Amino acid sequence: REFMAGVGAVACARPPASFAQQAAKIARIGFLVSGSVHSSPARRTREAVRQGLRDFGYVEGQNITIEYRSADGNFDRLPELAAELIRLDVEVIIAAPSPAAVAAKNATAAIPIVMINVGDPVGLGLVASLGHPGANVTGLSFGVGMDTFGKALELLKDAVPDLHRVAILWNPTNPAHALALDALKAAAQKVGAELELVSARARDEFQSAFATAANARARALMVVSDAMFSIHAEPLAELALKYKLPSMHGLREEVEAGGLMSYGPNSADHWRRAATFVDKILKGARPADLPVQQPTNFELVINLRTARALGLTIPPTLLARADEVIE
Repeated sequence: REFMAGVGAVACARPPASFAQQAAKIARIGFLVSGSVHSSPARRTREAVRQGLRDFGYVEGQNITIEYRSADGNFDRLPELAAELIRLDVEVIIAAPSPAAVAAKNATAAIPIVMINVGDPVGLGLVASLGHPGANVTGLSFGVGMDTFGKALELLKDAVPDLHRVAILWNPTNPAHALALDALKAAAQKVGAELELVSARARDEFQSAFATAANARARALMVVSDAMFSIHAEPLAELALKYKLPSMHGLREEVEAGGLMSYGPNSADHWRRAATFVDKILKGARPADLPVQQPTNFELVINLRTARALGLTIPPTLLARADEVIE
């Protein structure tokens, strides 16, 4: 009886193995974004990631905890936000897009990082190569090499046949934009268009950027994808209408906000695929051994309401190629 009582005391003092294993399975994931996690587009992309994780059996609040940190377009905040996630001892960091991925990489060489929507991972020094990342970063690039920018410029020229000068709106604080400009310069030569580079680091610089584009007699505008631009998509669309500049974007959300066209990866599909990397890493895979994936599903979205407001007739052949037309 004394022996059995002792065994019972030990059993009561130690939780059952099943409970201990369940507790051990709770993983903490960091989610670092350059933009906002509160806007409607951001909520959709965040839900796409969560859905992807659920497809692998990870349910927030049950067997995973997700720590969200967003810079709200102020990239200077990213290093401290990345440091916060490291102090929370997260097991993996999801970082999107380029500025967040670079900040996470600069903050840690030990914690695995899954990047999303990074323009040129090799050019930014995040990975050694797409096939063999070689360090603690892997994930999904924004385009297929830098050709996505050239394709978008060609589509813009199809919409505006007499296009000879294009204003390129870029953010000097985004580390990926210098590489994008190089690709756009090469693409412009192929389509016979001249570029007028106009920059904005914050919303209060939009007006001067558009005024510069107008003074240069630009006939259209191409917005290089950026979290800060996405947050302020509606003011950008309003200025494009004011200055009569048909605009090309990389994110469909900016066309839903009033931009003319977008060409880029399907956002929901792209963000959902990030869960594949998280699952493999949590199961023991090394980021160095997981090849970077490129988008497989691109979409062309055209806003006909905006086209009519601009007095622009979109060629039927281009409309036929669109994946979605907003009436």
